[in-house]
Amino acid sequence: MVWAMSGTDKNPGITTAAFGFTPVAQSTKQGLVNEVFAKVASRYDQMNDLMSGGLHRLWKDDFIAMLNPPKSARSFKALDVAGGTGDIAFRIARAGGPGTQVTIADISPQMVSEGARRAKTEGLSERIGFSVGNAEALPFADCSFDSYTIAFGIRNVTRIDVALKEAHRVLKPGGRFLCLEFSTVDVPGLKAIYDAYSFTAIPAIGKAVTGDGQPYRYLVESIAMFPKAPAFEAMIHEAGFHRASHRMLTGGIVAIHSGWRI
Repeated sequence: MVWAMSGTDKNPGITTAAFGFTPVAQSTKQGLVNEVFAKVASRYDQMNDLMSGGLHRLWKDDFIAMLNPPKSARSFKALDVAGGTGDIAFRIARAGGPGTQVTIADISPQMVSEGARRAKTEGLSERIGFSVGNAEALPFADCSFDSYTIAFGIRNVTRIDVALKEAHRVLKPGGRFLCLEFSTVDVPGLKAIYDAYSFTAIPAIGKAVTGDGQPYRYLVESIAMFPKAPAFEAMIHEAGFHRASHRMLTGGIVAIHSGWRI
């Protein structure tokens, strides 16, 4: 997750994606995304703290509060997609009771390895499982999970519409879809500062910390091609979800999107 420029109405899952603002074919995008996360896996969460000034922690706290996993021993199976380092999954496990089990699915083996290492260190290995898998073709049966979360990952999916249908497929009736993603800054003064910071400071910080600024240039630019919140909400509805909604946070820097499988 990084800060980035506000989005447009374009849909990277249907046509092309941004990589240095050069159109990239769908067949090429996934390889580029995999390369980015292979490079940044070990310092991914550290960079989030540094670049957001800790704001990402508040956004994620709000996100988990909306999910509200049961604190009892009642079985609650959560799926966290594109969450390889475990930040969201660990929060879900800690917020829920002993019946809460979390499965992480991430396309990057390096991110999954980092998450598994952290889960062991934090004593959560028994409650969290890991799987290397593509959001567009999840390796799980229909109606397997009570919740599906994805935080700062949906914009890197090649075909967003396909991933949303997969989310609907693996959720049980009554299951909830929640997505935390960057959105469109709607405060004029903040937008100017935000855009300037995103495209100058973020790659520079990434290069200083990890030795390579290009992955962070990509992560910044990927936001510019992501649909605005109302357009993404419509996509969630089109995938079959009911009561689709979104809530903007921090002047529109991010949004939490929600939908229910009925």
